[in-house]
Amino acid sequence: MEFRQQPEVRMRGPLMDPRDPGLLFDDTSAGGNRHEPSGVGNGPDVCPGQALLSDPMSNLALVYGSSLASQGKEMMDKNLDRFIPISKLKYYFAVDTVYVSKKLGLLVFPYMHDNWEVSYQQDTPVAPRFDINAPDLYIPVMGFITYILVAGLALGTQNRFSPEILGIQASSALVWLIIEVLAVLLSLYLVTVNTDLTTIDLVAFSGYKYVGMFVGVLAGLLFGRTGYYLSLLWCCVSIFVFTIRTMRLKILSEAAAEGRLVRGAKNQLRMYLTMAIAAAQPVFMYWLTFHLVR
Repeated sequence: MEFRQQPEVRMRGPLMDPRDPGLLFDDTSAGGNRHEPSGVGNGPDVCPGQALLSDPMSNLALVYGSSLASQGKEMMDKNLDRFIPISKLKYYFAVDTVYVSKKLGLLVFPYMHDNWEVSYQQDTPVAPRFDINAPDLYIPVMGFITYILVAGLALGTQNRFSPEILGIQASSALVWLIIEVLAVLLSLYLVTVNTDLTTIDLVAFSGYKYVGMFVGVLAGLLFGRTGYYLSLLWCCVSIFVFTIRTMRLKILSEAAAEGRLVRGAKNQLRMYLTMAIAAAQPVFMYWLTFHLVR
């Protein structure tokens, strides 16, 4: 019987035991690869991000994208500042705890305050935290929010609370504020008053009445209608005096601001306008709160 010799088969790599766990899991503890193919992994490791940054086209696209983003941000800030003066709004919120406490005391008890002029530094009014007479938006905004919260509490104690009613209460207070500011702007235009009052200033001065409003409603919750009327009466008189002494420096002439006799038809109109703005504050305070206390 003739035996044929089997051809010798040469393997490209060393023989491996199928039971060897290294076939499934590579030991990388030594920093190398047990079964790395030839030509791969012999050089230094290259991250995908580094390879992307080393491409000139990728660098050009990155620079171009950054340029477009900066141009878009600049255009958005310019158009946004045209309708909403963000830089000016920052001034009205530049307050601190000391200013807020003193301004709240001035709103509740303005009778002992003497100097009502706003301080200036190089023809620019100083920030509210440095001058108690400067208008701000922090107290009006917080007063409005607190008034809405106290109104919801008052409605809840009377079993009349609902999200719709609270929304109507908030929207009506906001609408009346807008109407008041627009009416004052129209009156200033008709009387031809040259003043440095801005629309934001008018919003601030008109929004200070929310402090007296939530104080009145809170007193009504704690002490009934008697406490409501007494506290609201005090706050109405205080806000009337505060508005008169603040707005006269903005609307009346310099002679009237210094306390001299007001003469001339135009100055008489300015005086009446100042008194009308001050008298409107107690009216709105009562109109927006009397139905909340029973």
